[in-house]
Amino acid sequence: MKGNTCCLLLMILLSTIGVSAQKRKVIIDQDARGPATTDQQSILMFLQSPEVETLGITVVSGDQWRDEEVAHTLRMLELTGHTNVKVYPGAVFPLINNREEMHRWQALYGKVVYQGAWNDHAPPPSVESAKKQPWRLIPYHDPFVVPSLPEGNPSLRPETEDAAHFMIRMVHQYPHEVTIYAGGPLTDLAQAISLDPHFPELAQELVVMGGSIAPVVPMNWAQENRREFNFWFDPEATHIVLRAPWPKVTVTTVDISIKTHMTQTMIDQIAKAATPTAQYIGKWADEEYLWDELATAAWLDPSVITKQEKVYLDIDISHTASYGNTLVWTEGNQPGLGERLVNLQDDLDLNKFNKMVIDLLSKGEQ
Repeated sequence: MKGNTCCLLLMILLSTIGVSAQKRKVIIDQDARGPATTDQQSILMFLQSPEVETLGITVVSGDQWRDEEVAHTLRMLELTGHTNVKVYPGAVFPLINNREEMHRWQALYGKVVYQGAWNDHAPPPSVESAKKQPWRLIPYHDPFVVPSLPEGNPSLRPETEDAAHFMIRMVHQYPHEVTIYAGGPLTDLAQAISLDPHFPELAQELVVMGGSIAPVVPMNWAQENRREFNFWFDPEATHIVLRAPWPKVTVTTVDISIKTHMTQTMIDQIAKAATPTAQYIGKWADEEYLWDELATAAWLDPSVITKQEKVYLDIDISHTASYGNTLVWTEGNQPGLGERLVNLQDDLDLNKFNKMVIDLLSKGEQ
């Protein structure tokens, strides 16, 4: 009897080890605006998936300044029960681009509506949102000022190791096993590449939310051409990253992202689950496009994407009227100056995607 029991326990142990070994490793590089929003919600989708091992969260300035985003991320981890996940501060500023340069550019070529951390305030998705959550109308502040957070200030602290060195260390520790997910400007990745040119080739793949190749009417994109925020905030970093020797690159552009929407009905449905994550979403989420969540979901389950194509991507770094515009070529038409072929997503199964968002954000801690 004892022998049978030991065998059974051994089988359970081996099974557990096998499941753990099969988990997909990811580093989440994010401009983690909060509370909630597409940034924190995409992070939570990774953390809530039982199939994923999140090695760490790296935070880069973008939608907000880095230190404020780090604070929002740490507080989110506390509120949702994911306090075992480590947070690594990344780049505070783009490589070259800056707020003063954007003021000069706008005087010459016209206004850019959304500038993230550089905005006088971060505009909410709608007038209704501004009335519902007035804390989103935060005045511009110094990069190293962290305002008191509406969801409460964190007691957790970030790691002392910076994002670039952490990412380099992880791909050397787990060569060809780590996916780099980039949901914000690409400054952290460009810094890692500059420090270690082997960093991209040692990763398993790169998943990016960014770029726009077919601008549409919402949010003045028709006038703003192809200046998608994540690529535009640090064009030089985007240029470096898109030309690096990644084994595979998958890009979720805003063109497919705007086919998604977090509705109040979805928020209410998630909140009914009464788990810590569901309660966080129920209290702080808002109706907006699910930009970063789609990039996350497509990596978790590629069948969410129903149509994609291979193209060459780059970005204009000329510091002229087209500075920060996404550049795209079909295969055979690229100039051949180092551009790399990427998988570009065109369409999705919206019902399947929405169900995945609801299911993952309703779960208890994984």
